[in-house]
Amino acid sequence: MPVSRSRTAALLCALAGAAPLAAQSTAEVRFEAGSDTAAVNGAIIGDEYANYVLGANEGQTMSVALTVTESNGLGTAYFNILPPGSHGVAIYDGSMDDDGFAEVQLPESGDYTIRVYQMGNDADTGKTTRYAVSFTID
Repeated sequence: MPVSRSRTAALLCALAGAAPLAAQSTAEVRFEAGSDTAAVNGAIIGDEYANYVLGANEGQTMSVALTVTESNGLGTAYFNILPPGSHGVAIYDGSMDDDGFAEVQLPESGDYTIRVYQMGNDADTGKTTRYAVSFTID
């Protein structure tokens, strides 16, 4: 029985997430004194990804919003939220809910990684997507 494209893509994503991945770019997110919000701008090309790391405590709520600002493709950028110590397993998977916003109550204290990436034709054909992402910890 033939396997559907979406099922194949899901399998490939699961296999890719099973092994530790070396981040193609990583930046630490710092909040200004007295602020619970930070924002960054970036760009990804093809199957690259960008990691943003920020510390938070168990029970806090993390909100992340991703906006595509420019793309020479379809603008298929997503983000995942990875808990401390994760090797690719996300507590939030943006490709499953593509509205570009997540609000998650954090299950443990430590450094969380927000991974911004592309999928589909944009990833496969080396398209460039520029984006803005904001982070809030309450």
